Amino acid sequence: MPGISGWAQKARFFRAFSFWGEKSLLKFSDCVIIIGMKIFAISDLHISTDTNKPMSVFGGNWVGYMQKIFADWEQKVSEEDTVLIGGDISWGMTLEEGKKDIDTLKHLKGTKILIKGNHDYWWGSISRVREILPENFYALQNDSLRIEGAVICGSRCWSVPGAPDFKEHDKKIYLRETERLRLSLKDAAKKMREGDRLIALVHFPPFNSRRESTAFTDLFEEYGVNSVVYGHIHGAARAEKFIQKNGINYYLTSCDQTENKLTEIL
Repeated sequence: MPGISGWAQKARFFRAFSFWGEKSLLKFSDCVIIIGMKIFAISDLHISTDTNKPMSVFGGNWVGYMQKIFADWEQKVSEEDTVLIGGDISWGMTLEEGKKDIDTLKHLKGTKILIKGNHDYWWGSISRVREILPENFYALQNDSLRIEGAVICGSRCWSVPGAPDFKEHDKKIYLRETERLRLSLKDAAKKMREGDRLIALVHFPPFNSRRESTAFTDLFEEYGVNSVVYGHIHGAARAEKFIQKNGINYYLTSCDQTENKLTEIL
């Protein structure tokens, strides 16, 4: 399972101690938790270092978009914060190409938590993906990670009934992805502590344009998820970037939908 060790959390404590002060810390067993960590999200970066798939062909909002994301990231994120990246990270076809694209994010601050998107063809075995990730990068696949008062769980999901692209052959994948999401949420439930917030990081929208309930949203409600982060939606298919449904906050974070800015998950 992915996780951040007590030693890693202590290292964060020593770096931040002079700024936050002792009264701003809570200590649990051998872990020190820094109060004030922020969580941000962005998705669908579609980085193309070597694959020659420039996103600028899809319109002006994609011209220089990575530089805009970097600038916003540097302005908002501190080393103690966490950034969720909701899939479609790289156009790479091989693990090596994916690594090269991931490495373009190494200089950015904060802990990065990744989920697989439908275009992440480079993402094969989860064990191999985790082996090539830089320090402070974590990949989720049907499991979860607890980090400083929040549990992040993740699964790719799929197109849902009532969506324009949902066809008969999608039913089998939809049901399979439902069970994978259930695995992620079950794993998260084991790691939850009193006062933790539960955030689900997925790639596909968990509902259709009418916001009808699905097997995905039913699971979020069953397990008491606080917030759901998703992407996948692009271009003319403009959608609300934030809605509340049955007490859960849903955030659309596709970069072209958020003007290439990170979204803070409250």
